[in-house]
Amino acid sequence: MSLNRRHVMAAIGAGAVVGWAGTGWSATEMTLGTARLTTLSDGHLTLPRDFLLGDLDPEKADPILAKHGITGDMIRPPCNLTLYRDGTHTVLFDAGAGSTFMPSAGDLRGALDTAGVAAGDITHVLFTHAHPDHLWGVLDDFDELRFANATHMIGQAEWDYWTDPDTVDTIGEERASFAVGAARRLAAIEDIVEHIGDGQEVLPGIMAHASFGHTPGHMSFEIRQGSEAVMVVGDAIGNGHLALVRPDWPSGADQDPETGIATRLRLLDHLATEGMPLVGFHLPDGGLGRIERADGAYRFVTEV
Repeated sequence: MSLNRRHVMAAIGAGAVVGWAGTGWSATEMTLGTARLTTLSDGHLTLPRDFLLGDLDPEKADPILAKHGITGDMIRPPCNLTLYRDGTHTVLFDAGAGSTFMPSAGDLRGALDTAGVAAGDITHVLFTHAHPDHLWGVLDDFDELRFANATHMIGQAEWDYWTDPDTVDTIGEERASFAVGAARRLAAIEDIVEHIGDGQEVLPGIMAHASFGHTPGHMSFEIRQGSEAVMVVGDAIGNGHLALVRPDWPSGADQDPETGIATRLRLLDHLATEGMPLVGFHLPDGGLGRIERADGAYRFVTEV
């Protein structure tokens, strides 16, 4: 297994430099046997800090956030998508935010162009969950399917939740638009979607793992080639600060905070014990690294 880290503004090409709209992006790449995994930036979110904190006491959280350079009322988590190529399949994990969620996100098209991959090359899109920054990019600016040649895969429980007409009335006012947007986009892919379950090998070497809590049907994916493996965790480990230093604290970003805690603790323990690399959708520096135990908690390291 090898990892090749490209820093901000470095492309996935031979020394090329990329950027758009005056911003930079991080990409990382690793090999598993003969396969290649690349993380690509879809930009970043711009959210009120309270969305992350939920019911947490800010006085407890602020010192941890400050150590990670997070101050003020807003947070700007990166959005890292995973591209996996094994010579037969070209798999995209999540579809990004598209152009209608928020101006700071939706850069996937440019990242794919830089990686030399066209939308038509994607054979499969695997969803961790159906929040806007993971799902809304299935439609382009003309409301056409962006990855029309691809089979789309999503957890059965996740599909059932977001296609339930009652969800918009039960999810809470602040997330009602998530439910409306998800239902419209899932309807658009209904003819090309497969529903998957916990423990299922969805493609050769790719296994789905239930990691509920952030959403009711959130999935993580273990990619394995022989003895080499990496876990795509989506938002089950939702950031590189509070989720690691105090994984036992509820996250305001999780729809079911208590289940989210149990999932997060289980994943962190497994990844730290096994030394397995992971990709986190909102982890820093491209999202690819390892989890280490540190001072009774955990930390994310990119040098692997």
